[in-house]
Amino acid sequence: MAVNYSAKEEADGHPSGGVGVPGGGAVGGGGGAGAVKTRKPDNTAFKQQRLPAWQPILTAGTVLPAFFIIGLIFIPIGIGIFVTSNNIREYEIDYTGTEPSSPCNKCLNVSWDSTPPCTCTINFTLEHSFESNVFMYYGLSNFYQNHRRYVKSRDDSQLNGDNSSLLNPSKECEPYRTNEDKPIAPCGAIANSMFNDTLELYRIDNDTRTPITLIKKGIAWWTDKNVKFRNPTGDGNNLTALFQGTTKPVNWPKPVYMLDSEPDNNGFINEDFIVWMRTAALPTFRKLYRLIERKNNLQPTLQAGNYSLDIAYNYPVHSFDGRKRMILSTISWMGGKNPFLGIAYITVGSICFFLGVVLLIIHHKYGNRNTSADIPN
Repeated sequence: MAVNYSAKEEADGHPSGGVGVPGGGAVGGGGGAGAVKTRKPDNTAFKQQRLPAWQPILTAGTVLPAFFIIGLIFIPIGIGIFVTSNNIREYEIDYTGTEPSSPCNKCLNVSWDSTPPCTCTINFTLEHSFESNVFMYYGLSNFYQNHRRYVKSRDDSQLNGDNSSLLNPSKECEPYRTNEDKPIAPCGAIANSMFNDTLELYRIDNDTRTPITLIKKGIAWWTDKNVKFRNPTGDGNNLTALFQGTTKPVNWPKPVYMLDSEPDNNGFINEDFIVWMRTAALPTFRKLYRLIERKNNLQPTLQAGNYSLDIAYNYPVHSFDGRKRMILSTISWMGGKNPFLGIAYITVGSICFFLGVVLLIIHHKYGNRNTSADIPN
């Protein structure tokens, strides 16, 4: 008996119909377990690509108004942002000391364990008053906090107050995990390299130096201060006992429980420490150091005049060609001084408006022409 099936079915390894055998039915026919498998997609609107679709038709009537609308919206926004940014007062002092004439040049080659710390004073003049609250930042350049191994070199469980992690830090902290067979608290390269210069600001009036009140609380993110960072559990008034059995980071002059005299700003919840532990994305960055609050609405926060900056120079940067800065700045509804965003809005809006004018001229000049060509018989 001849068995007929197609070449496609033969290639797939099975015929579509049954094979007749004497005295019986068909083998592999019909349905059941021997049903024929097929690669044909299901007959649905999605798999057969019958879903409704919409495609914009780009015509002069739709494209030209879009260019003009974008230009007319972006340009005023950009001007507003740029003017707001320029109204922000900002004053910056580089106190690295690389220049021989700098008062801090004598401290250029300071080391982590210099005792006593090197001090220097820089006098400066504010040409314009700072009206609203003033934010004091310290800035570092050529400091790569975004290095992969540096970013990972911390133990978040330890920083969150876990007692077991306090005495047994994560291996990610190596080589700043232990020192002299004692666990380091806080461990890791980020904590070990914490910025520790001390900055003090004075107003000079008739050769009299008046200290400016610098507020050290309220500089960290609320979530960092109240959620991510915690001191070890126990007697919160006796941090010395809580950190017993640990040692300070190698480059620190004193242990973590001596960062501040106030209990709510000491240990792992010290705000200077919390600010430093939030790593920067770029090698040139600034971090909030202190706040100068406005006392009343009748006088500016910092009047125009002469000031002096006293620096306890503890943080070495000359070995990696780094720079150190002190920045005084006010803020606006959009944050600190940043002219780039306004310039970007103005540039994009101007380009769109210019392209709209060019395309309008082209459309007016060539749009009414009959573009159809005569087809010869």
